[in-house]
Amino acid sequence: MASDKHPWGLRWRSNTLFIISTVAIGLFTDLFLYGLVVPVLPFMLRNRLATPEDEIQSYVSNLLAAYAGASVVFSVPAGWIADRTNSRQAPFLCGLAALLVATIMLAVGRSIAVLVVARVLQGVSAAVVWTIGLAMVLDTVGPEHLGKVIGSIFSFISIGELMAPVIGGVLYEKTGCKKTAAKYDESLRQNGQTNPRDFGTRDDESEQDLTEEDALLPRKQEESYKITGEPNKLVRALPILVCFNNPRLVMALTLAFVQASLLAMYDATIPTEAQSLFQFTSLKAGLLFIALDVPYLILGPVAGWAVDRYGTKPAAVIGFGLMVPVLVLLRLPADGLLTGSKNVVLYCAMLALNGIGLAIIGSPSVVEASDVVQKYDKANPGFFGGNGLYAQLYGFNSLFFCAGLTVGPIVAGALKDSVGYGNMNLVFAVLSGITAVLSFFIIGGKPKVARRSR
Repeated sequence: MASDKHPWGLRWRSNTLFIISTVAIGLFTDLFLYGLVVPVLPFMLRNRLATPEDEIQSYVSNLLAAYAGASVVFSVPAGWIADRTNSRQAPFLCGLAALLVATIMLAVGRSIAVLVVARVLQGVSAAVVWTIGLAMVLDTVGPEHLGKVIGSIFSFISIGELMAPVIGGVLYEKTGCKKTAAKYDESLRQNGQTNPRDFGTRDDESEQDLTEEDALLPRKQEESYKITGEPNKLVRALPILVCFNNPRLVMALTLAFVQASLLAMYDATIPTEAQSLFQFTSLKAGLLFIALDVPYLILGPVAGWAVDRYGTKPAAVIGFGLMVPVLVLLRLPADGLLTGSKNVVLYCAMLALNGIGLAIIGSPSVVEASDVVQKYDKANPGFFGGNGLYAQLYGFNSLFFCAGLTVGPIVAGALKDSVGYGNMNLVFAVLSGITAVLSFFIIGGKPKVARRSR
């Protein structure tokens, strides 16, 4: 029954655009402050802390990994807490407050220890903000529009990733929820669906492509998501663990891991490569990220719309498949085919091609994982509790993503030091190729060719 006592500003605070914008701004802030230090770290270590030259790449990679490692640890607890609270607002705001404290520490820190603590606190805040923010988005728009909304949000927050390295380089060089509202207003429940459970599950294949055998699949699929037997104590405490029986969910989270590893690889190696190859300052190193991020900014919403329209499989296969050649091409500037400014232009062009690939792989992971979890939720009414398990899902998504952010810079830094920048990119190209092949067989369900050959 709707309450007569409305909270202040109920109408505009429960507006879909306002909720999505609030989450987007929160994620933008986190990504902006993360990216602010990316081009600065090598120069900060060298100039402020007098770090030996041969140790800088290692410290850069480890400081990037400290942020991501903290997010790995706190992502699942953040999701667990969010699914057991009446409002996602308070933990979301606490995450942003922690981000403020971490940024101040990073600005005034004069030792490696302080920088590490600041990066860890940034990672904790990121785990909370991203996990709860994505859950709020799904609460608001449902899974049917998740692809284009996530694509648009990622496109918007990529402005933060675009601006942050540039602004960070300049500064260093120059200065050294709708779901809650529905409880109070019946019209919000009538005029807009506010629970992901109210939406139909995704169907990655059009009806025109169905065969006589395919007509039997929906019933078989629904039964495959049915939970049988008595759950153990661990599953009762963290019910999303049941969903890991489905390979689609595991593969969706793997996509998040690989995507983050690639992003972290760029962050860890572009500034140092620019310094060694072109003798760039922090400002010029930051400007290189424009070439990487502009395609992401422009194509993000388009790629998200394509995921909603054509399914997650094409985006994952094409996106990760495209990453193979464009990663290999990053070795061309280091091979010295061109000289001077022409070599810089070549490097920017190669980074832009990588940005196109990153735009395509931006949303399949989140959309695919949400689809799997929603199918489990629909097939097992009441099993996952009143709030469902979407915050838990995004906790695990954040865990895998941040694991990639942890592993990516460490592996990239070690490979760059041992086998060189070009061969390092070759290793990540192989990883992308393997991911594309696995996506073809797993993401969105078995491909039609595999089903019809049985």
